[in-house]
Amino acid sequence: MTDTLTTRRRQLISPRALPYVLSLPALLVCIGILIPFVTAIYYSLQRYRMSQPWNRGMNWGENYVKFLTDSDFWNTLKVSLVYAGSTVVLELLLGLAIALLLKKRSTVNNFISIMLLLPLMTAPALAALMFKLMTNPNFGILSYFMQVIGFEDFRWGSSPDTALFTVILVDIWVYTPFMMILLLAGLRSLPTQPFEAAALDGVPQLEQFWRITLPMLMPYILTAALFRLLDSIQQFDIIYAMTQGGPGDTLMVFQVEAYLNFFQSTNVGRSAALLLILWAITYVLSNIFVKNWLRLRERAKGGA
Repeated sequence: MTDTLTTRRRQLISPRALPYVLSLPALLVCIGILIPFVTAIYYSLQRYRMSQPWNRGMNWGENYVKFLTDSDFWNTLKVSLVYAGSTVVLELLLGLAIALLLKKRSTVNNFISIMLLLPLMTAPALAALMFKLMTNPNFGILSYFMQVIGFEDFRWGSSPDTALFTVILVDIWVYTPFMMILLLAGLRSLPTQPFEAAALDGVPQLEQFWRITLPMLMPYILTAALFRLLDSIQQFDIIYAMTQGGPGDTLMVFQVEAYLNFFQSTNVGRSAALLLILWAITYVLSNIFVKNWLRLRERAKGGA
């Protein structure tokens, strides 16, 4: 009886149609992604302000052309790249240092690694609000510590000179554990034979790191850096919660600029164009990282 039911169920779907049925969920997801993407392209080619619906019409790329002579756009591009580059490099170095310290498997190291993940479980916007309180000049604990070490009027996010440092500090606190856990997993998965052979030959620990650990860990480093770069260049919640892109345009990254253009200036066309340029930058950077990752993997296979 069971065999008969199984046979009937198989006959309900033709063998030729089975691949299409199995790929249907992926197709639906793809359609769900493409609809807003195509809509954004359509809006980016329009002269469209919600406050002036009567003046809506196609401008066929005028929004993009204006960016070439728009100082605000170039400032947004510079701030976004500086922010993303600074956070990724600093978090990568700190995450690698912590991972090296916790490389040896032990109860204490496992407990410390779990505790270090706590900032990653905090919502970035909430972390920004916490730091906003801690940097308050009247009662903030971080402001008090800065006074103790001699910085009497450290203005944190309220000054153009220190605003970038402040939001990078919050980003490092939240996302360094992400780098640490990926690199720690990579370190603990490395084969032990090369290190044992180097130890027998009397190779110093520092030289082992540069000649053995770092080259073998490079695919993990590129993977961690790629994930953080894609997230960091699209940063919104930390910056908006801390300074709303200010003071002035000091922290006007792409996501904040697009948000303000849409909800304050009601300039839908410019906002969509900004987000599509951000997508293009993200696409180019991810391709560079993936190609380097594949090259390193092929080199590793050749060496093996």
